[in-house]
Amino acid sequence: MTEQHSHRFERGTDGPRVIMVGVDGSESSLRAASYAAGLARRQRALLTLVYVQPVMAAGASLGVPVTETTDQIAEELVREIQVAAEQVKGIFDVRWEFHTFRGDPYNGLVKAADRLKADAVVVGASEQAGHRIVGSVAIRLVKAGRWPVTVVP
Repeated sequence: MTEQHSHRFERGTDGPRVIMVGVDGSESSLRAASYAAGLARRQRALLTLVYVQPVMAAGASLGVPVTETTDQIAEELVREIQVAAEQVKGIFDVRWEFHTFRGDPYNGLVKAADRLKADAVVVGASEQAGHRIVGSVAIRLVKAGRWPVTVVP
């Protein structure tokens, strides 16, 4: 029995039209964004940068301004991306968009890839030791088998 997925690839195309990359401000996610930007430039694809804002009910119950903090992170990421894009303007032209979604990283990236109709997903390798045991977001995305996934060290 084959599994049905909502996203189907179009055969006979020259490459991905939408390359999605997950960013969270970590070094590995910024390397993934650079790698994805190069892919998007060479493929003439749209680069969609996605930040998944964590939902932390426990932090909110303690009075921590979680939404404000994650909004600030998103704003800082947009500024960093704009500065990087401005530095290469005229040398490398890449069409890009920035999106935020709420949730845990895996489900947020899955939702983003579906909504943005991503043809390929790029993520940074996890820098957390516990992920070697439990499984990282990258491994879970690969196992989902819904898009080509590139994991950047």
